[in-house]
Amino acid sequence: MRNYRAPWWLPGGNLQTIWPALFARRTRGPVPEYRRERWSTPDGDFVDLDFLDTDVSPHRPLIVLFHGLEGSSRSHYSEAFADVAWRGKLTYVVPHFRGCSGEMNLAPRAYHSGDHEEIDFILRGLRARHAGPIVAVGVSLGGNALLRWAAENGASAASVAQAVAAVCSPLDLAAGGHNIGRGFNRMVYTTMFLRTMKPKALAKWAQHPGLFDRDALMQARDLYEFDNIFTAPVHGFTSTEDYWARASAKPHLSRVRIPALALNALNDPFVPAASLPRAEEVSSSVTLWQPEHGGHVGFPAGTPPGYVWAMPEAVTSWLLRAAGIATQVPEEWPEHPMTVPAAL
Repeated sequence: MRNYRAPWWLPGGNLQTIWPALFARRTRGPVPEYRRERWSTPDGDFVDLDFLDTDVSPHRPLIVLFHGLEGSSRSHYSEAFADVAWRGKLTYVVPHFRGCSGEMNLAPRAYHSGDHEEIDFILRGLRARHAGPIVAVGVSLGGNALLRWAAENGASAASVAQAVAAVCSPLDLAAGGHNIGRGFNRMVYTTMFLRTMKPKALAKWAQHPGLFDRDALMQARDLYEFDNIFTAPVHGFTSTEDYWARASAKPHLSRVRIPALALNALNDPFVPAASLPRAEEVSSSVTLWQPEHGGHVGFPAGTPPGYVWAMPEAVTSWLLRAAGIATQVPEEWPEHPMTVPAAL
């Protein structure tokens, strides 16, 4: 992993972010089929979980993937991890954050980067239902929330999940938030996110009139303003600054007590390299992978159009090894063939 290099035909962090999400191959076979379960939540709401529809034994390891901002089980990385799970004969599930499953949730809330309580509810629910080991990976926003959960639970997290990983997560939310609000990032990525986030927020206002300042939201031009008007007040924060400071996982990484991986490309256009955690800032349980290339949840490989399952293979291999499930997994970035044992 530390030696990962992007293909010559995809130079730069933006190309390594955009091309894999839109054009690279996600799976080596058919698009994964999911079986959806709807769980009721303690606050009278619901969450939707998409399980990979296979006949794998329930005693096999379960990979739980928490998606990123406006992601779902159909995001490119979700389908790539599903492909790795299917080929490794592993069970797999993508829980959706509130409002991300294609149906608006009911409660006067949505989701946010520090939502470790939601992570806890889902993981403990899966632990009660699943007979085998559990490992979890969070992508971008989902990874920050997952590491916040690991830090909040300390050593007791091991009774729920044996290892966790965060992929391209903005662990310093202020640094990431300011970075995505500038220049090309603002013009392309911010516009993309707000295109779906604003309508969903307005639908939430229609459910709960007066929940936030609707007129101000209509004028929001970046994620800072959106968070200040919607995300922060709706979820108990006083402002964007308060939200970003209290929700960031980076200040809490010294409290993580289960095996945890933080993978961040140094050329990620969302996450400034200078904001990434250093070895002296994390506990001995945390492994840092910070390759020069990869973009934001890109990590493409191969010849055009390329494929994106190399990163999920590497992360899955690390999780299984760290959890004590698989042994003799190579340290180097796996290429092809599959490196996760099919029979564990």
